[in-house]
Amino acid sequence: MSNFEKLSINTATIKKASLAEALSLTAAAGLSHIGLWRDKVAEVGLERAVEMVRSSGLQVSSLCRGGFLTAADPAGQAAALADNQAAILEAKALGTTEIIMVVGGLPDFSVSPGAVDGGGSAAAVAGGKDIVLARQRVADRLAELVPFALKHGVRLVLEPLHPMYAADRAVLSTLGQALDLAAPHPVEAVGVVVDTFHVWWDPSLREQIARAGAEGRIASYQVCDFNLPIAADALLSRGFMGDGVIDFASIGAWVAEAGYDGVVEVEIFNEDIWAQPYADVIDTVKARYAEWVAPHLALTSV
Repeated sequence: MSNFEKLSINTATIKKASLAEALSLTAAAGLSHIGLWRDKVAEVGLERAVEMVRSSGLQVSSLCRGGFLTAADPAGQAAALADNQAAILEAKALGTTEIIMVVGGLPDFSVSPGAVDGGGSAAAVAGGKDIVLARQRVADRLAELVPFALKHGVRLVLEPLHPMYAADRAVLSTLGQALDLAAPHPVEAVGVVVDTFHVWWDPSLREQIARAGAEGRIASYQVCDFNLPIAADALLSRGFMGDGVIDFASIGAWVAEAGYDGVVEVEIFNEDIWAQPYADVIDTVKARYAEWVAPHLALTSV
């Protein structure tokens, strides 16, 4: 096994690269995995994207993203189901069993489902600020999607986001909330992702990671750092591992103790990093992964 057998570059980290560039550079860096965002697939079309991935020799570790399930109106709910069913089929075609689910924010404020790093707000609706009701809508839509996901062998991977995104992106803020939402469904249909940027602050994180492992729900481990000061656009406060406040040794040990030994995706949103040469970014990711992440995981080598 190579030193980086379990490392995956998420295309968000080199956001401005084309799909062809991302695949070529990731393979040239000696990596085996890549995490794809659906916008990169859409740029070339699904059929062409599948051919490109196959030719690259890379394995797709996950497809991002599905979700945005909090619409209050029937038309919005139907559109969300259709979009997520399409995402499930895309994931299957691309050869990954994991689709990351960003569940959506309050109906009055949620970004548009297709937005990667921005979006508008929806028109105000009755109960549009009711976060409890919004979470219930997520549960309802998830239950409707599970049979379709099971049929196609794709797992819906719930991603809790940092509470500062509760209004516009995800009404799930903790790993515990995500596990509660997953609990009624088969483990092969619904899992969770542990993303260090979003969950590092959680006082219950160790016990919830242990619970996720015991329940067989950990589908992905995503890493990047939480930088200070927070950027003007809070979405862009991610950094290379080691640049911010996150204790990767502790979280990595908890993930390993929970039994996760799968792929580790590096997903960074940062304008300064996006402006760097893509190959340099990948080299830095590899170096930081080897220093800050791999030593604390259940890997056969760094």
